[in-house]
Amino acid sequence: MSSATHRPDVLVIGGGIGGLSAALALTRKGLRVRLYEKAAEFGEVGAGLQIAPNCTRILDDYGLLRETVALGVLPEHMVMKDAVDAEELTRLNLKDLQRRYGFPYMVIHRSDLLGIFLRACERAGVELVTDAHCVSYGNTPGGARVTFAGGRTDEAETVIAADGLHSVARTLLVHDEPVNSAYVAYRGAVPFDQVRTNDVHEKDVVVYIGPRCHFVQYPLRGGRMFNQVAVFESPKALAGEEHWGTPDELDRAFDGMCPQIRKGLPLMWRDRWWRMFDRDPIMNWVSGRIALLGDAAHPPLQYMAQGAVMAIEDGWVLAEHVGAQQARRSGQSSGVDWDKALGAYEAVRPEHCRRVVLAARAWGELWHLEGLKRLQRNTLLRSRDTYDYSFTDWVYGPTALTPDQEPELYPTIPLDSVND
Repeated sequence: MSSATHRPDVLVIGGGIGGLSAALALTRKGLRVRLYEKAAEFGEVGAGLQIAPNCTRILDDYGLLRETVALGVLPEHMVMKDAVDAEELTRLNLKDLQRRYGFPYMVIHRSDLLGIFLRACERAGVELVTDAHCVSYGNTPGGARVTFAGGRTDEAETVIAADGLHSVARTLLVHDEPVNSAYVAYRGAVPFDQVRTNDVHEKDVVVYIGPRCHFVQYPLRGGRMFNQVAVFESPKALAGEEHWGTPDELDRAFDGMCPQIRKGLPLMWRDRWWRMFDRDPIMNWVSGRIALLGDAAHPPLQYMAQGAVMAIEDGWVLAEHVGAQQARRSGQSSGVDWDKALGAYEAVRPEHCRRVVLAARAWGELWHLEGLKRLQRNTLLRSRDTYDYSFTDWVYGPTALTPDQEPELYPTIPLDSVND
C-alpha cells in the first residue's frame, strides 16, 4: 500500500501481534495510524500461543473475544507433571480461573491471533505498509521521524517502536544485548489424529517439567490440531559453539524422560528451532516522542506465557492514557498531550513487565531443577491447593493503568523449607 498524502498522528513500526494490536487500540481513540512492517506480508512463524485472562479481558474490550474463542480452544485445566515419571504435580482448573478473573484462559495458533488483529486494523482504517525496513529513529521539533532502508523517511506526532527483540529504537535508550539463556525450543503442530494414541490430554494444557528440559502439549483450532513444544538446555551453547540447539541435541536432551514425551518427539519440526533470549529489564521506554512496545521493551523467556500478552497490554494501556490526554482535534494536530500520555505509559508498564521478565527466569529455573532440588520442588508443587490463586493474582487480574493499581507480587517459598 502506498503512503497516503495526509500526515498520520502515529507511526507504528512492526507488524507483529504487538504492533497490530497497538495500532488498533490507538485507532479506536480516533487517531490516524500508519503501520510499517519489514516483511513483504504479515505473518507469524510458530505454532500455539497461550492467552491468559489479563489478555482476553482486553480482547473483549476490543470486541474480538468471540472471534478469538471461535478460532482457538478453551482448555479445561493446566496440568503440570514431572517429565521423568509423568507424575502429576499440580493443576489449575481453568473454568474456575475464568470465574475468578471474569475472562477465559485460552490457547490459539499465533497466525490466527495475528490474523484477527490484522483484519480488525483493516476494518478500523489503519494504513498498513509492508516491505518497509526501518533503520533509524529520531525526534523532531514537533514529533518523531523514521528512516527506512533506501533513504525514505516518514514523520508523525509520535512513533511506537514495536520492532522486536533486536529493536533499533531501543538503542536510543540503552546499549545492551540480548541475554542468551542457552535454552532452545522446538515446536510442532500436527493433526490431532497423529497423537490420539500417545496418551495425551485432549482438553488440557500439559507441561512436563524435567532436568534441564520441559515439554508442553495442548490442542489448537477447536481440537483439530495438537501443539507440542520441546525446550532444553543446549550443551553446545554452554560450550560457546556457534551452531547450537541442533536436532541431535533435541533427542539427547530427553533421554530417560517419560513415554508420553518420547512418543511426541518424532513429531517435532526439525528444520527450524527457536533459541531463547531475553533482555535485562529497563525502566525507561520513552525517548522524546519515540516509545518502545512489546519485545522491543521487554522480551521475556517463554515460561510465563506472557510475551504476546504483555505486548497487547502495552498497546491497551498506552491507548487508555492517550484517550485521557486527548483534546479536540485541530487541523493536523491530534489534540493529544503526548508528553503526559507517554509519561503515564512509562510510569506503569516497565515495572509490571520487569516483574514478568524476572519471574519468567525464576520459573524456568524452577522447572528445570535436577537431583534433590527437583524432589523438593515436586513436594512443594504437590502441596499446592488447586484453587490457590496467590501465584496468579498478580498477573491474571485487571491490567494496571497506574502504579498504585499494580498488585503485590507472588509469594516466594524457599526450596530448602522442604525436607524430602
